[in-house]
Amino acid sequence: MKYAEMAVSVSDLNKYIKDKIANDENLNNILVKGEISNFKHHYTGHMYFTLKDEKSLIKCIMFKSYAQKLNFEPKDGMKVYIFGAVSVFERDGIYQIYAKVMEQDGLGDLYTKYQELKKELEEKGLFDESHKKKIPMMPRVIGVLTSQTGSVIRDIINVSTRRNPNVYIRLLPVPVQGEGAAEKIAYGIEYMNKNELADVLILARGGGSLEDLWPFNEEIVANSIYNSKIPIISAVGHETDFSISDFVADLRAPTPSAAAELAVPDIYELKQKINTYQNRLKMSLSKKLEIMKLRYDKCMSSSVFKEPTRRINENYIKIDTYVKQLENLINKVKEKNKNKYIELVSKLDTLSPLKTLVRGYTIVEKDNKIVKSIAELKPKDEVSIKFKDGEKIAEIK
Repeated sequence: MKYAEMAVSVSDLNKYIKDKIANDENLNNILVKGEISNFKHHYTGHMYFTLKDEKSLIKCIMFKSYAQKLNFEPKDGMKVYIFGAVSVFERDGIYQIYAKVMEQDGLGDLYTKYQELKKELEEKGLFDESHKKKIPMMPRVIGVLTSQTGSVIRDIINVSTRRNPNVYIRLLPVPVQGEGAAEKIAYGIEYMNKNELADVLILARGGGSLEDLWPFNEEIVANSIYNSKIPIISAVGHETDFSISDFVADLRAPTPSAAAELAVPDIYELKQKINTYQNRLKMSLSKKLEIMKLRYDKCMSSSVFKEPTRRINENYIKIDTYVKQLENLINKVKEKNKNKYIELVSKLDTLSPLKTLVRGYTIVEKDNKIVKSIAELKPKDEVSIKFKDGEKIAEIK
């Protein structure tokens, strides 16, 4: 009973500390310089992050009303000045800075290094879309490079097996942060490729600060991803986190769970699609058969099938008609040419020199040539005189 009267509750203690801090003018209006880490921009508009230096850190919050006034988007690694007040969050018993104003003080060393490497690798072509490989539609083995403990591998297994119980998950444990992690991740990628241990690889890690995610921003990891023959899905950090591995990988997933959804097709959804296609095919075939039957009935009711020789006989009649027309045309031409021939023969006969003999004229020839002038003759020339009924030889006196 004695201690009960003396003791204070946790809530009272936190309230007392909060009041003490609230009454300190130095903490009510304070300007702090540091580097942003673990930045989260909540869907409500509030910003949660940690401000740190080489030796220490402090939690910070900036409410939506103040965050809307910023002219830049805070990111992990940025060095900033923050003006605000220090207060205690009674429920959790933690103190933090409630920021009202934030100004940039340049980028942190890691963030600068990240941007420089990103630019260098982009210029080398490691981010080109033409190099990215297609994720197989139905992979049998999913290779996962992540920590063997933690929620990441459990999430991937749960999502993958739920979507396709027959898929095989092959985990290659690798450290995902700290010194030497980048080299081990790169070796893991090369090992999976060399031994052909998977159809697709998931490179996964949960969220964290820029320092925590740094192994996935190392050039050695980027080169291993680029040289991988196995397609790689990068799922590093949260949706707002972007690492170098995301840009080099064949596909980027916002979370490890999303990576499993991208790598493993939903077999039940596929079955449903197959059933839908099967039903469509049956309906299409049934409709096709119905159309073909209608065509068949129409053909069988056609006169061509009922009286197959009718068309042939009709064509025979046409041929006979054409032949008759052709014969008539030929006869007309023959008759016309015959009349013309008689007319020409008559004219020719009229002009024949033999006709003049009938009227009492004669033809004198010398050396088988008609004599046209007296000058062609000399005394004692022998000539032939043709009459209508014969020929006589004469001598010129």
